[in-house]
Amino acid sequence: MKIVVIGGSGLIGSKLIRHLKAKGHEAVAASPNSGVNTITREGLAEAMSGAQVVVDVANSPSFEDKAVLEFFETSGRNLLAAEAAVGVGHHLALSVVGTDRLPESGYLRAKVAQEALIRASKIPFTILRSTQFFEFVGAITQSATKGSDVHLSPAFLQPISSDDVAAALAELTVGKPVNGIVEVAGPEKIPLDEIARRYLSATGDGRRVIADVHARYFGTELNDKSLTPGANPILGRIRFEDWLSRSSAHA
Repeated sequence: MKIVVIGGSGLIGSKLIRHLKAKGHEAVAASPNSGVNTITREGLAEAMSGAQVVVDVANSPSFEDKAVLEFFETSGRNLLAAEAAVGVGHHLALSVVGTDRLPESGYLRAKVAQEALIRASKIPFTILRSTQFFEFVGAITQSATKGSDVHLSPAFLQPISSDDVAAALAELTVGKPVNGIVEVAGPEKIPLDEIARRYLSATGDGRRVIADVHARYFGTELNDKSLTPGANPILGRIRFEDWLSRSSAHA
């Protein structure tokens, strides 16, 4: 199959491309870097030519409330219209576990809008909602830092390796559309503040992590169910400690 991956040069997209090529498919990485822009529509029609499946793993360059909503709505409309024009048979999108449970988050409101556009289209679809990636723990920790202290919620997360996300997405990409939502999560639940504590310890960082139930995460407070999956998610195999050990050794 010809499979077009929107955002194919990013963290998940580049790994997904490798999975699909290993399975013998024609996997095309489409992004502004390769001349395909879903906002301006530059190169979009050309990229869609002959495509049977399209996977959207692109992310907004800005997380500001208005900008991120405009990105996902504009990109989504343009992409789905281009797919409909050539008869794409399966649209997949990467979203976030808990998207519809946290309306105070501007980013997650934008993902809700993106999902609504997909459902409203006539293109068969699969939405894969993932928990937070291990690879973003450092950035989350940095964004929650005040002086030498890191204020984070003690709510449970079930974080996952980007390798496991890409593998799950690859299997869904070559399968039949589910016309619904599938969830993927890591193998274990860990409190967010504890995730940061382990990360800082492994990287030799002396900042202190303070558990704060009112600390905001992408603009919203959390509880133990906010960002953890429901029943029967796809489970990744890589544990946070194993990923952390490998990442620390590599660094």
